[in-house]
Amino acid sequence: MGPTYGPSEGAASVRAVLRALRDSGLTPRAAEAMLEVQRAADEPPRVEAAVPVEGAALEVRAVPGAPVVGFVAFLDGIQRSRVLAHAGPVPLVHGAVAAAVRLRTDRRPSTWESPVLSQRLYAPLGRLASDVVRTLAAALPLTDTESESTEGPEHPQELAARALTAVQRTRESAELTLVDAWVARGPGPLLVDGGISGSAAGSASDRVVGVVKSHRTLYAAPAALPLVLDLREGERTTAVRLHTPRRHAVATWYLRLRAPAARGPLFGLVRVEAALGDDLTERADRISRWLLAERAPVALPDARWDVMVYGVRECEQYLSAILR
Repeated sequence: MGPTYGPSEGAASVRAVLRALRDSGLTPRAAEAMLEVQRAADEPPRVEAAVPVEGAALEVRAVPGAPVVGFVAFLDGIQRSRVLAHAGPVPLVHGAVAAAVRLRTDRRPSTWESPVLSQRLYAPLGRLASDVVRTLAAALPLTDTESESTEGPEHPQELAARALTAVQRTRESAELTLVDAWVARGPGPLLVDGGISGSAAGSASDRVVGVVKSHRTLYAAPAALPLVLDLREGERTTAVRLHTPRRHAVATWYLRLRAPAARGPLFGLVRVEAALGDDLTERADRISRWLLAERAPVALPDARWDVMVYGVRECEQYLSAILR
């Protein structure tokens, strides 16, 4: 049986990278945890104030009406980054990325257009011997992670962190490519796993909605933070304006998908991103009803089942299956 899709960009599979490393005279290292796991808790939690755009201050609002299915497709991206070898103190990182839109038709998922796949080797090329770079470049697609702002020796973990950042940018680029394609050709409302403010087209479209599951940053004035954390199931906050120098402005609000009970204030809590506009209250209520309808089927056995809709879980499983 042949593969359903063509090889990843450059076909830099782990096996191909290991072969190229041996050909260049480098010794592959023993397998270890992916860089994403090692860095999971690096970002410090914080609270940031945001400007209300639905009323004069952040308030709690019960979502009116019954939940109703509205999304026709789901977009997700995954990444895997692992140090496969060291050239002296310099880590060589294999980064694999996949992103796709899964269309739901009569409850059956299918892939919209084509997934975006990429597998590359990430390293600061100027710190490697020229013959090693030539051997690797002849066999693999390479991404140079050298920083222009630093000189001299650096900690190996800092070099690995820089490679992880480059892989993250590759994944974000893959996801944004699909968001832009959907805005141009998609047949209905799309749920994006994560924020949408990185896309000029997506952040301005009324057919693209982002859902953020993690809350290292909470967007609320300190005095209003209890309103967010005390939301009950089926309640949302009013929207605030989210805008950073490198991102496009969007409206964002918090929605409680499931009652927290004794599980903690972040259980079942998601942050929604959508385009700004004059009809924001009506759209926020409608989108919230769509999200409440996605609570079934439950995305078990994923540990994030309380905040992950099943369509995103199915997309993630599909991506894991095609990213070899």
